[in-house]
Parts: sequence; C-alpha cells; structure tokens
Amino acid sequence: MDSSLQDWPLSAPAAEGKGAGDQLLGPGRFGATWTIALAALMALLIVTTVVGNALVMLAFVVDSSLRTQNNYFLLNLAISDFLVGAFCIPLYVPYVLTGRWAFGKSFCKLWLVIDYLLCTSSVFNIVLISYDRFLSVTRAVTYRAQQGNTKQAVLKMVMVWVLAFLLYGPAIISWEYVTGQSIIPDGECYAEFFYNWYFLMTASILEFFAPFVSVLFFNLSIYLNIQKRTKIRLDIFHEVQSQSFMEEMEMSPEGKLSLKCCKWDQKEPGETLDLPKCETQQGAANASQSVKDSQISNSKSSGPFGEKSRSFNKRGYKHSASTMSLEKRMKMVSQSITQRFRLSRDKKVAKSLAVIVSIFGLCWAPYTLLMIIRAACHGHCIPDYWYEISFWLLWINSAVNPVLYPLCHYSFRRAFIKLLCPKKLKIQPHNSLQHCWK
Repeated sequence: MDSSLQDWPLSAPAAEGKGAGDQLLGPGRFGATWTIALAALMALLIVTTVVGNALVMLAFVVDSSLRTQNNYFLLNLAISDFLVGAFCIPLYVPYVLTGRWAFGKSFCKLWLVIDYLLCTSSVFNIVLISYDRFLSVTRAVTYRAQQGNTKQAVLKMVMVWVLAFLLYGPAIISWEYVTGQSIIPDGECYAEFFYNWYFLMTASILEFFAPFVSVLFFNLSIYLNIQKRTKIRLDIFHEVQSQSFMEEMEMSPEGKLSLKCCKWDQKEPGETLDLPKCETQQGAANASQSVKDSQISNSKSSGPFGEKSRSFNKRGYKHSASTMSLEKRMKMVSQSITQRFRLSRDKKVAKSLAVIVSIFGLCWAPYTLLMIIRAACHGHCIPDYWYEISFWLLWINSAVNPVLYPLCHYSFRRAFIKLLCPKKLKIQPHNSLQHCWK
C-alpha cells in the first residue's frame, strides 16, 4: 500500500492520534485513479447499507404479520444502520478524499454525536436481539405469552437509544468546556477525548467487550439448549419406537417374523430415525389380511351359532389391533420426518449463530483494540491507514446486518419477495424457503 496512506486524516473516532501541528495533504491526495476507486467503493457501501436496511423497514411497514416483539428489535437495528448509510458515511467521504473537513466545527460536533450514537445503538441492538432469541429458546412458554406486549418492546428500543447516547454524547458535547480548551485544529473533525486513555478504556468495555461477551454467552446458550433438546427428542423417539415394536410383537402373530426381517434389512443398528422397509410392508400386509378376515367374519356372523359370534369377536379384535398397529407405524414415519427436519434446522441455527458472533467480533475487535493502543501511545505506534481500515469495518457491519438478521427470517424473506417479486411468491411453494430461526 502507498506510504502516503499513513497520513490519512482520521475520522471522528479515528482521529485521536493527529496532533495540532500535523499537516493535511489537501485535495488530490490520492491521485485520480485512487480517488475514483475509493469513491466507487464508498458509494457501493452506501448503496448497500441504505437499500438493505430500507428493505427491512419497508417490509415491516407493509406486512402487518411482521409486527411481533422480536421483529421490533430487528426494525430498531435497521433504523440505526440505515442512518449510518444515509447520513454518516456520505459526510465522511469528502473528508477522506480531500483530507479536510469543510462543514465547520458545529456541524462536526453534530456529526460526531450522531455517528457515535448510531454505531453504539447498532451494537446494543445486536445484544438485545441475541437476548430476545435466548429467551425465546430457554423460556419458550413465558416468551410466547409476552409476544403481544408491544409496549415492553418499544420501551426496550427506547432504552437502547438512550444508553447509546449517554455513552458518548455528553462527552462529545461538553468535553472542551470541562477541560477549558479544544485540541481540534481547523479543517479536522474528531472527538476531544481521544488522548484520554482511561475514558476510552471504560467506553470500550461498555461499547464492545461487554456486548461481545453477552452476545457470545446468549448464542452459546442457545446452541447448547438446542443440542440438549435434540438429544431429548431423539431419546424419546427411540423409546417410543422400541415400545411400538414390542407391542406389535405381542399383538400380531407375525411379530417374530417381522422382527427377524427388520434385523436382516437394517444396515446399521444405530439408524433409528429410518423405519425399515420390511416393517412397513409387513404392516400393510397385516392390514390387508385383517380386512379380508373382517369380511369373512361378517359373512359368518349371520349364522345362529355362538361359535361364529366368538369367531367374529376374535377377528374383529385382530382387525382393530392391526389397524392400530398400522396407524402407529404411520405416526412413527411422520415423527421420523419431523425429527429429520428439526435436526437440519438445528444445524442451520448453530451455523448462523457462529457466523453472527464471528462477524460481530471481526468488525468491532480491530477498531476497539487499535483505539485503545493509539490513545495510550498518542498515535505514534500504529500507522493511520490501519486505524482507518478498522474504522471502516464498523460501517461495513451496518451493511452486513440486514443479511445476518432479517434476511435469515422466513417471514422477512417472504415480505421481501412480496415487495420485489410478487409473481414469484404466487408460484413458489410455501415450504421452499427454508428459515433459520423459526
């Protein structure tokens, strides 16, 4: 990378290392080729962030079925990420390309407050979404009972914005008045507190470390709970299957033959989710035979002799037993299909949780660590371009969030298809869209 990138002017949170005597490079700092390339990449990021989050908000407004408690938190996340793409990034682009803040100090402070507010609220919304999903899995009954309580959801949304503002807003607004001077030179825009290592360490704990540990804990708990429930479901299914085999052997005279056939046909003793073909065929044969026996017994039951009546009762019992046995087999087949679907869904959930935690850590950890290190060494130990890259990762996270959260919901995807491709939704089967969470 060009060594001139070491002199990049730093963004609101990224500019703490530049002293008042540092020289700005001014317009044309990258050359025509680099300027066009960087402008194109930034424009792409803006469009992706705005369009992705706008779709989430529009789907929420258009489709009333999306207005549930957990989806309100996704809407709150989309609002903060949308404003990042619509307000924060566009104002920062000319600052990067020209090396000079051209909107004045007052507007700089306003931009800083909004930028920090939106990025922090995005993090807090991710924590709130993870916590909501944690409750939906670990306390399913109580969670479903509170789904209609939208007031509680709105209160949590408001609290996210209030806490996000309190973390950085008062410091950005009043820092220069408390210290009695401003360290920001003309033509630059960054926060006053970025030489204060203690403040940054405290803020980083509240903005990244604590949220990251919380998200990791909630998602890990969800994964472990899913694994536990899957094991319990499999154990119960195996027990029911075993009991059904024993009952079939007791009720049907062909039970022993069926059991031998099943053992011969079964390839692996551990494959308990797949019912052997011979058992289904044997059940069908038993059912067919029971129908014939029932017809014969009906024809014989018209006679006046008591033996014929007793024969009818016995065969009627055999008919009902065989019918009940066939119903149990059909039920077990249905349970097998359900178990397969749930196992597949649980694997998708586990993968999605791993991706969410990994991307959140990847986007926020470099910026947070470099911010603390640069504050401790007053910006002399890390090149500016590394810090600039880590800062852009925060905004990239706002573009990725719509893919990680709302697009992973079956209900949101159907709403997107309804908005963008209504004809496709009419011809598309209902179960063709596999959902991640529900």
